[in-house]
Amino acid sequence: METVLPADIAQMAARVVAENKAAGRTVAVAESCTGGLVTAAITEVPGSSAILGSGYVTYSNEAKMTMLGVNEDIIDTFGAVSVAVAWAMAQGALKKSGADIAVAISGVAGPDGGTANKPLGTVVFAVALKGQNPEDVVGDKKAFGEDKSRADIRAFATLYALELLLPPAP
Repeated sequence: METVLPADIAQMAARVVAENKAAGRTVAVAESCTGGLVTAAITEVPGSSAILGSGYVTYSNEAKMTMLGVNEDIIDTFGAVSVAVAWAMAQGALKKSGADIAVAISGVAGPDGGTANKPLGTVVFAVALKGQNPEDVVGDKKAFGEDKSRADIRAFATLYALELLLPPAP
């Protein structure tokens, strides 16, 4: 398959499409620091329309609130780069899209914006599943490293988000 993406991301996106199609699952993506890369990776794969209905690029806090229904209090309390905000993004994407699974990504890709508590390379993820109790937060925080470039951090985050969209092994 010809692609503009790095081989590892293209291969993982192909797996996401094939395995979710086989499982009869639809997916939605809510992205901040990846700026649409996860959605772009999925749509590089022929037949991706069978599984992908919606991708939301919510780079600003305002977009997170208006497009996904993230409560301003959550952003004010925990910050945009928090599992709480990613969880709210994933829940919003799931609700608005009607998908079976949604993944959300928010982080500090740099080169600016890092803090002592959330250094450059910090990326948070959350997964929401249809029918799951919304109080059961499925989230993760990764430290990809302050020594990585913006491009590397975004690529690592894209790859990890794609992995989170894979159905569980039978």
